[in-house]
Amino acid sequence: MEETHEHLGARAAQLISAGSFFYHRGWMPATAGGLSARLDDHRMVITESGRNKGELGHDGLMMVDLDGNVLSPGKQPSAETFLHIILYRRSPRIGAVMHTHSVSATVLSRIVEGAELTLTDCEVLRTLPGIACRDASITLPIFGNDQDIPQLAAQVDDHMNRHPDTPGYLIEGHGFYTWGRDAAEARHHVEAFEFLFDCELQLRRLKP
Repeated sequence: MEETHEHLGARAAQLISAGSFFYHRGWMPATAGGLSARLDDHRMVITESGRNKGELGHDGLMMVDLDGNVLSPGKQPSAETFLHIILYRRSPRIGAVMHTHSVSATVLSRIVEGAELTLTDCEVLRTLPGIACRDASITLPIFGNDQDIPQLAAQVDDHMNRHPDTPGYLIEGHGFYTWGRDAAEARHHVEAFEFLFDCELQLRRLKP
């Protein structure tokens, strides 16, 4: 039990740190967004619904199992918790999931024609897994903002069955999801993608 508490404490500290950083960068305004980390094959720790991520403490986190059952009495998970669960179910290599609501990601998800956003020709792409050169490209799917979360999760799962190397996705008018082997890698992915989103939005503004 002591080892479990230590493991939970380490994961919680990583999520608290990421939440503060993202909030102060403007990527998780008000109470928007959600952060989670895998504890084991059956459980995760995730931010409680309605919590300001810039003021997040251990009391703003909770445990949920991968069937969606609340393991922290008296706490309320976000309605989007199942979007985290579906990723952990997919692969034991996914150790953390992060969901941001930046201006750039939200705007791009609304103005891009079609159901995907392609990012290309930027040095920061090389910081992402599987990208070896700056002139490579990466494509993110854009899903409609379906309030039926299980249905939305099924769409995400279906897409990833067909495109297993997908590193993240956008929800139209809503925000961005990405993940990693652990919280540190997922946080790195958020930073890289948010920079790429900013660049893409600026380029689109400059085009005649």
